[in-house]
Amino acid sequence: MKRTRFFILFICLLAVNNIFAQSDIQKKLSEIPEITKMEKLESSEFDEKYLTYFTQKIDPKNDSVGTFEQRVVVFHAGFDRPTVLVTEGYGGSYALRPKYREEISRLFNTNIVLVEHRYFLESTPKDPDWKYLTAENSAEDLHAVFTAFKKIYPKKWIGTGISKGGQTAVIYRTFFPDDVDISVPYVAPLCYGVEDGRHEPFLRSVSTAENRKKIEDFQMEVLKRRKNLMPAFEKYCAEKQYGFNLALDEIYDYCVLEYSFAFWQWGTDIDTVPASDASDDDVFKHFIGISSPSYFRENGNVSFFVQAARELGYYGYDTEPFRQYLSIKSSSGYLKKLFLPQTAGEIEFDGRLSEKTVNFLETNDPEMMFIYGETDPWSAAGVTWLKDRQNVKVFIQPGGSHRTRISTLPEAMKSEAMETLAKWLEE
Repeated sequence: MKRTRFFILFICLLAVNNIFAQSDIQKKLSEIPEITKMEKLESSEFDEKYLTYFTQKIDPKNDSVGTFEQRVVVFHAGFDRPTVLVTEGYGGSYALRPKYREEISRLFNTNIVLVEHRYFLESTPKDPDWKYLTAENSAEDLHAVFTAFKKIYPKKWIGTGISKGGQTAVIYRTFFPDDVDISVPYVAPLCYGVEDGRHEPFLRSVSTAENRKKIEDFQMEVLKRRKNLMPAFEKYCAEKQYGFNLALDEIYDYCVLEYSFAFWQWGTDIDTVPASDASDDDVFKHFIGISSPSYFRENGNVSFFVQAARELGYYGYDTEPFRQYLSIKSSSGYLKKLFLPQTAGEIEFDGRLSEKTVNFLETNDPEMMFIYGETDPWSAAGVTWLKDRQNVKVFIQPGGSHRTRISTLPEAMKSEAMETLAKWLEE
């Protein structure tokens, strides 16, 4: 009997010890009712990092539709530190890497709460209904996460994201202007239509006339060499097991049209473009390295293209210079033909989101910092028109691409950006 009592006492003490062994942040996370699962992750940047799953309503306005689990990664720097809310526009698997740390968090030693976008990777409802994949519902997700985590991290919050994540940060601020204190969208577009119309003129004026001619000449060369390059193109697609919604000859055309956008978007060195007398092998390797057919593959990034077609918008292609060599008659409506799933039904673009966002930016002056690259085609749809504001800041890196960040800005710009953020955080 004594041995039994001793054993029971030992188990009780062990249980109590385990409770006290929990860190402060673990205990606080466990007290958030929406968090259903939590796992400690390895990090070389933070003492504590956790993968959590946060219960969200599929339709924030109707509880009966059900819920889904949204992946939220928490990086703990301290309860007395500011918090960066990463408004991811896609999946968030990269954040699981031990070495990951968002730029602003690194610069100002902040906590991070990274939210994977609804309908991407692990944050996808079972049997997803596409009608609930809206920007407003995404903003509602972020608001729910912010509301829960603000109780843990009471200091200032910075909403930030890159590309579509930056777009998400802007939309979130539009719907919930009083949540975060500061917003820093990186290379964020604000498109007005499925084929916005501003990107094609941008590509006709970007960089220098000499560089633009070199790009167009290369595109023309790839089209003229279609007969020679098509066997390698077919083999490449077969080896990668890519499937497409259009014939391979048409996919070849779209890869050529996409080439100039992709080239400038990622800041490729103009000197890497093969000359007109380069071998077929060299031409093909460069072409496929810049404009891979993987972008056009069937079911490649369905959630994104549903959003683009519905309300986020996208860009078009200028086919005129290449019309003589293209197999397609027109690229108009290519998004629907190439990317949209039949399960999404008929999707009509709704311009009210961009109108609401533009109206918010035109009539308010929040503490927002926009970062763009000069040669990035997405800058054509950027809010670079926001000028002469007391709070809103727009930085455009000369020669910068879609990889532009605060750390890549010229020294004077970088200093101004850093000083501005430091001031906003101290206010």
